[in-house]
Amino acid sequence: MFIGHWAPALAAATHRRAPKLGTLFVAAQLVDWLFFAFLLTGAEHMRMVPGFTAMNPMDLYDMPYTHSLMGSLFWSVLFGALVWTATKDRAAGLIAGVVVFSHWLLDLLVHAPDLTIAGSPPKFGLGLWNYPSIEMPLEVGITLAALVFYRARMRPSDLRVAVLAAVLLVLQAVNWFGGEASEVTAGTSLLAFFAYGLATLAAWWTGKSARPVRKPL
Repeated sequence: MFIGHWAPALAAATHRRAPKLGTLFVAAQLVDWLFFAFLLTGAEHMRMVPGFTAMNPMDLYDMPYTHSLMGSLFWSVLFGALVWTATKDRAAGLIAGVVVFSHWLLDLLVHAPDLTIAGSPPKFGLGLWNYPSIEMPLEVGITLAALVFYRARMRPSDLRVAVLAAVLLVLQAVNWFGGEASEVTAGTSLLAFFAYGLATLAAWWTGKSARPVRKPL
């Protein structure tokens, strides 16, 4: 799951006490921001294995701090607490924390079994990355549905919504069809940071134009 992780952010942003859309985009991919940072430091690991799944070669064999259930809960609580502190709004913090945790639940659908409870086996994952005919329309579908829902509730600029949609779809197309890396390098993390940063910037820009015509949820 890639752009599909931002679907919960778009849906949550319609709540009247939600943090800004840019903040929620960070929340939705927080554990992957951290994973690629930990990959640079050697705290977590992955390797490229051609054919590991039908859709990508990533063998995510060691990520106890970010993609374990307990690790994800920890980052959810921490990020939620930071948002609560910054906004003085407990509901905003709760919404942000839930969006962080949604990442683990969506990964559970698509990953090969590599998600753990606390860093050790057993490992979990339903493996939709091995079924592109299911995963691809599911990912695009939930993202676009969430974007349509956000637009209907928050009435941002149509131009900015179109730009955000284009950014997300181009990033996903590159992810799917841009060729497979043969090894993990520092560039692997830097490319991920660029993609997450670009999407977050587009979301922040879109959110700034929001002007709800009726009271949000």
